[in-house]
Amino acid sequence: MHPFEYAAPETLDRALGLLGEHGDDAKVLAGGQSLIPILHYRLARPRVVIDINRLPLGDIAVENGRLKKKKKRAPPPPIGALVRYHQLEESDVIARRCPVLGEAARLIGNVRVRTLGTVGGSLAHADPAAELPAVMTALDARLAVASPSGRRTVAAREFFTGPLTTMLTADEIVTGVEMDAVSSYGWAVEELSRRAGDFAVVAVVALVSLDRRGRVDDARVAFGGVADRPVWARAVEDALRGREPTADALAHAAQTARDALEPPSDAFVSGAYRRHVAGVLCRRALARAVARALGRT
Repeated sequence: MHPFEYAAPETLDRALGLLGEHGDDAKVLAGGQSLIPILHYRLARPRVVIDINRLPLGDIAVENGRLKKKKKRAPPPPIGALVRYHQLEESDVIARRCPVLGEAARLIGNVRVRTLGTVGGSLAHADPAAELPAVMTALDARLAVASPSGRRTVAAREFFTGPLTTMLTADEIVTGVEMDAVSSYGWAVEELSRRAGDFAVVAVVALVSLDRRGRVDDARVAFGGVADRPVWARAVEDALRGREPTADALAHAAQTARDALEPPSDAFVSGAYRRHVAGVLCRRALARAVARALGRT
């Protein structure tokens, strides 16, 4: 690695002060699953690495139906940025309020990665093939962001701006995520990867809620791996809302999603293959989400 200074602040204000002081010359260390390899390959050469693992950003709670990080003072911050992937898998609160997060977490990497990797780290890293950015896009989550000059909230559907690129400035930290509980929704995460635990070639996240007549009351769909950022499939939602979720209706919605995509080709698969797989996985995800929604209603 390129030599650097190391700091491990115990308060958010101190961490933000260090970021404000060093700016682009600093990197934030959370789970380290992306940063450490980047440092080893010298793709980044920061003067300072700021370890935020001592900050109190690792709990999950619910307030007014929303999933949030615990805190005594108001307003409470959201699901903490230092919540680990394995916590999403194991949390009873997540299982009851937002089970799609647990299903997505189980697809990430391996046990070591899920033990160390963090929610905030995944979102800030913004790999377009990662599971959590796609899930947060589907959920229409809000990211809490802090800097020395103040706090702000950014919609997940606006946060990701390109491959490994977000709206974060050099002196900002993601402190957590907030989303409405979707306990009444059916959910599914479908993905194709070259090997278990690899980044997805294509990933689809689907959430569906049904009204008392069995028609689609709300639908939320997002793709990963098909563009330079997560793709919100609004056309799918419009195609399903208010309709009976028959096999034909789901197939039509999936085709609508597929036709709107223009995935890139790479060393592993062609864009045409990605597009085809996206349609297949979208249909499967919608069918599983509807089946779960029927069980919940």
